[in-house]
Amino acid sequence: QVQLVESGGGLVQAGGSLKLSCATSGRAFVIYAMGWFRQAPGKDREFVAVISQSGATTDYADSVKGRFTISRDNARSTVYLQMNSLEPEDTAVYYCAADPTISDYYKSGRINYWGKGTLVTVSA
Repeated sequence: QVQLVESGGGLVQAGGSLKLSCATSGRAFVIYAMGWFRQAPGKDREFVAVISQSGATTDYADSVKGRFTISRDNARSTVYLQMNSLEPEDTAVYYCAADPTISDYYKSGRINYWGKGTLVTVSA
């Protein structure tokens, strides 16, 4: 089993930045593509970003492309989400995810492991 623990959420002003971290434990971190999802009030959970096992490949939702950057540190078994130019529409609970297959990230029901989430609130 893999445990995922998010941190770094909080309150930020529109236009500001925030960096989320997801620390993992359990099975070997390197075998998993890692990603982030978010769920806003009254909405379904949606894909945000994914990064391959080596970090060579990344992909982003159109809504965050150019503003968010996903990265990973395999030595620390940690994945990050740098969020810049934040908008009120980015307000959501952000969830870390682990799955060996990148294509699974485009259907959240296929994800193997989930974190419990961290709240990001962007004020206007």
